[in-house]
Amino acid sequence: MVNIPYIICAVLSFIPALVLHEVAHGYAAYKLGDPTAKASGRLSLNPLKHIDLFGTVILPLLLMVMGWPVFGYAKPVPYNPRYFK
Repeated sequence: MVNIPYIICAVLSFIPALVLHEVAHGYAAYKLGDPTAKASGRLSLNPLKHIDLFGTVILPLLLMVMGWPVFGYAKPVPYNPRYFK
């Protein structure tokens, strides 16, 4: 049985959590001297820049339908360790 309030709460918390997580990676790299994430526009809170079709949409939906613990991932933020101070 589909629990609509659960799905709404899951989506409203899942997407922002993934986006904030990836932005935090990019911000940490930026503070260490790497401008790669900023140059590629990935220090944005816009979810469309971070959504991975399988990891952010398909996998969590499949897990939710099967009743398993829901997890997912977003596109990794690019970084270049050569820039690190």
